[in-house]
Amino acid sequence: MASSYSSSAPSSAVKERRTVPRYPLIATVEILESSSAMRLTGRISEISRKGCYVDVLNPLPVGTEIQVRISRDSGSFATSARVIYADQGMGMGVLFVNTAADHVQILDAWISELS
Repeated sequence: MASSYSSSAPSSAVKERRTVPRYPLIATVEILESSSAMRLTGRISEISRKGCYVDVLNPLPVGTEIQVRISRDSGSFATSARVIYADQGMGMGVLFVNTAADHVQILDAWISELS
């Protein structure tokens, strides 16, 4: 049976498409899978203006539409997102989509602290 999960780190093509720097950030994350209302919790290990890497043992399939809430001591960031790659047993890369302006400001403030 074929799987939609990647068995390795992001391909060089994914790395080449990155257009913004990533920063190490450990924070808790709650994920709501949009179509089934399934909830996952985990942590992020990297963040950028366009997405993050979520550490979870059972990542969702590539293309899954999700809602993400990242929490840390200085508040919470929430947005719609899409899984763009998955590493079974490790985690998944998430692309932020349609982020509200007030949450973009929160994200920008976090990134400013990290850079």
